[in-house]
Amino acid sequence: MILSIASGKGGTGKTTVATNLALALESGVQLLDCDVEEPNGALFIQPEWTSRETFYAMVPEVDEDACTRCGQCAELCQFKAITVIGDTVLTFPELCHSCGGCVRVCPEDAVSEAGRPLGVIRMGNRNGLAFADAVLNVGVAFAPPLIRRVRSETLPDRKVIIDAPPGTSCPVIAAVKGTDFVLMVTEPTPFGLSDLKLAAEVVRILDIPCGLVVNRAGLEYEDVHGFAKEKGIPILMEIPFDRRIAEAYSRGEALVDGTSEWRDRFLHLYGRIEDIVEQRKAERNS
Repeated sequence: MILSIASGKGGTGKTTVATNLALALESGVQLLDCDVEEPNGALFIQPEWTSRETFYAMVPEVDEDACTRCGQCAELCQFKAITVIGDTVLTFPELCHSCGGCVRVCPEDAVSEAGRPLGVIRMGNRNGLAFADAVLNVGVAFAPPLIRRVRSETLPDRKVIIDAPPGTSCPVIAAVKGTDFVLMVTEPTPFGLSDLKLAAEVVRILDIPCGLVVNRAGLEYEDVHGFAKEKGIPILMEIPFDRRIAEAYSRGEALVDGTSEWRDRFLHLYGRIEDIVEQRKAERNS
């Protein structure tokens, strides 16, 4: 099963849930931190790093001596990463989606591809738990290719947990698309509810079964529970608003490393998710 952990906004406890769930399961598990703009899963997993590589996106490079300025490359590119203005050919690597169409359409073979570094992929492990993340380079605004590269490290023989970026934009879609279940993490506040509504709509459109974890439970705001009930989203776990939990987080300590109670709670959470996924599969096959 591939499980993605998502949230409509940052700071709700998404990484707390992802890392503690992975550490509770531990052996035979893989955690992919796809929050490439601000990955912090490694702070809690503390893996032994085994490899590190720079990831490059292919962007157009034009030989202006061979180019006839026919404009076919610019006409093809829907993102305006290459354009012809008079006798000048301009490329905008930050807009390129690396499809390679401009290379194939050029009748003079004047367009080639060059690598543009997007970030660094890191892989490691901890006591049988496989871990991978990526760090997006400063100034790079296009995260999906790097996220897809992290996801390409998915091990088919493992239970896979994906720590998705916060929000509802393209990076989130790249992280959660094609997964078996989305576990959304929210907080019982007006801001938490507002962003939960957006995230729930994205998951609905993608047609992926989902559930909810309410972090900082105990705050006097019940509208999150009302929304979950209205939309039929099961609340699978609540993490209390507790100073001791906040202190452990600030020290980079996992809840499951502290007591067996939390390990059992996260294992129970995973079991409930498995039941929902199996039920969904049975309904589709019937």
